[in-house]
Amino acid sequence: MTRSILSKMALVATLLGASSAAQAGERGEALFAGGCFWCFEASFEGVPGVTAVISGYTGGTKKDPAYEEVSSGSTGHAESVRVVYDPTKVTYAKLLEVFWHNIDPLTAAGQFCDHGTQYRSAIFYLDDAQRKAAEESKQAIAAAKHFPSPIVTEITKASTFYPAEEYHQDFYKKNPIRYQSYRLGCGRDRRLQELWGSEAGKH
Repeated sequence: MTRSILSKMALVATLLGASSAAQAGERGEALFAGGCFWCFEASFEGVPGVTAVISGYTGGTKKDPAYEEVSSGSTGHAESVRVVYDPTKVTYAKLLEVFWHNIDPLTAAGQFCDHGTQYRSAIFYLDDAQRKAAEESKQAIAAAKHFPSPIVTEITKASTFYPAEEYHQDFYKKNPIRYQSYRLGCGRDRRLQELWGSEAGKH
């Protein structure tokens, strides 16, 4: 990521400072989609201030969707993660930075080897402060002209989030061999390196 993008993201963090302070002692939540939630969950776990990351489904129309339904692309949901965090230890702006460094923002209907809107990248904002921060972070990346094509990541109002089945939670810990095989085969890290260079996947 270029210095100009980082500077603008730092500005977003400053703008959100008052909001974060107001939430002191309260739990913050953020909803993101970035392709396979096995991989995306791992992207946020370990970020200082993040207390939980839950894989699930959001952005669709069917109530209580099952994995088989979502993965077929018939429900409109995206594989997503709900990030629970302590606003006194990590800002929403920082979570946005982690988000961007772990997605391909140039692909609309899918991510890496997974195709279909159920694997789209998206920021699902919960309030106006999150919407503003998300839009400004996207504009900063576009303005830097770091990429040859437009940023197509969706920014939309959050709808109901449905936690995924238990066997999907912490999949990268429960099934490390299968997880690493999938991640490597999908070309996720290779593509992130192409897009973001040394910033790829960073917390």
